[in-house]
Amino acid sequence: MSSLNERDLNNTRKAQMDLVFFNRVPKVGSQTFMELLRRLSERNNFQFHRDAVQKVETIRLAEDQQQEMAEVISELPEPSVFIKHVCFTNFTKFNLPTPIYLNVVRDPVERVISWFYYVRAPWYFVERKAAFPDLPLPHPGWLKKDFETCVLSGDQECTYTQGVTVEGIGDHRRQSLFFCGHDYECTPFNTVGALERAKFAVEQQYAVVGVLEDLNTTLSVLEKYVPRFFEGVRNIYATSAEYLTKINKNNFKPPVSEHVKDIVRRNFTNEIEFYQFCRQRLHKQYLAAHLPQRIMTGSLN
Repeated sequence: MSSLNERDLNNTRKAQMDLVFFNRVPKVGSQTFMELLRRLSERNNFQFHRDAVQKVETIRLAEDQQQEMAEVISELPEPSVFIKHVCFTNFTKFNLPTPIYLNVVRDPVERVISWFYYVRAPWYFVERKAAFPDLPLPHPGWLKKDFETCVLSGDQECTYTQGVTVEGIGDHRRQSLFFCGHDYECTPFNTVGALERAKFAVEQQYAVVGVLEDLNTTLSVLEKYVPRFFEGVRNIYATSAEYLTKINKNNFKPPVSEHVKDIVRRNFTNEIEFYQFCRQRLHKQYLAAHLPQRIMTGSLN
């Protein structure tokens, strides 16, 4: 790892407005981060905005929808935070000022297991039914599925095939999609093309991509690289950690064996590479911010 330069790793300086766009990946602890941002908005005097709950959440938008969303966000008062489940959207494409892009990732296999049980949790359907009474209830057989049997039986829901595209809300396999963007080339599962596009976006556009498994490092980097919004985040988390770690926790999720996880990992090679790429970048940002200047400008062997 060479030339750890904090300025080179700080994309916050590229932002053209005082606005954070958190296009959150599902099941990466984003509810916890939203609560932190809500509390930080009071402490650091910025506005907090999140997209309304939708009956059918579409994360990949047509170009006119992208532009409409970007225009709405751009018109928010500064400083603000806007949070939405949606793919990376390049504001400059629509001649709009660039926001501060943020997101969080998680081990992709753990994440797909979490999603599998999240959409089957009883409270999930109670909340959805309350918001949208006309939604049909799922089939009992689908609700009773367990992840291990789903994988070992070759069930289509738990078959992760290289290059296959499965559109719709039910397909949350591709964590990299939230960074790759809205183009169709981003949709095939576990492809090199989507991986490289996602890496490029992270490296060139995102101020910080946090890692759920490295929460302390993530909070430290956020506080250092996006201080206008995240100053004091570590103190807020430290005083409320017990509550924050329970947000959206699914007590209905049973353990999954390492054997089954290993089977799934074989088909998640590029998704795992993307996760490791984000993790390495986060650690580089942390080191650059904390190493003495004499070391930062030199070379690490």
